[in-house]
Amino acid sequence: MQLGMIGLGRMGANIVRRVVKGGHECVVYDHNPDAVKALAGEDNTTGVSSLRELRDRLSAPRVVWVMVPAGNITTGVIKELAETLDSGDIVIDGGNTYYRDDITHAKLLSDKGIHLLDTGTSGACGAWSVATV
Repeated sequence: MQLGMIGLGRMGANIVRRVVKGGHECVVYDHNPDAVKALAGEDNTTGVSSLRELRDRLSAPRVVWVMVPAGNITTGVIKELAETLDSGDIVIDGGNTYYRDDITHAKLLSDKGIHLLDTGTSGACGAWSVATV
């Protein structure tokens, strides 16, 4: 399985490490190139410099996990994904997005045939090393 991850802060980076440890491949993007470089050197992890490149590196149907702060940042990423991804792709919003914003995001994506899975994610950042996939 392939997973695209947008947002490589403590939680996003550790989710990638756990997914890769489970035998899967991740394509990763962050607005901070240093975060991408740090993670891209790990096994089964490919770093990219744009959301379009992230799309191009994933096989369809794509699964893209968004792990960025709720609010304007998430909305901006969702809008760009709506213009970048294809019908049948899946976006997972792992942030703590306000439910009314999720409704707006779901409508925007569904108009393009893209599915949204809202999964607010929380927990101890160090738990990635003992969790199972």
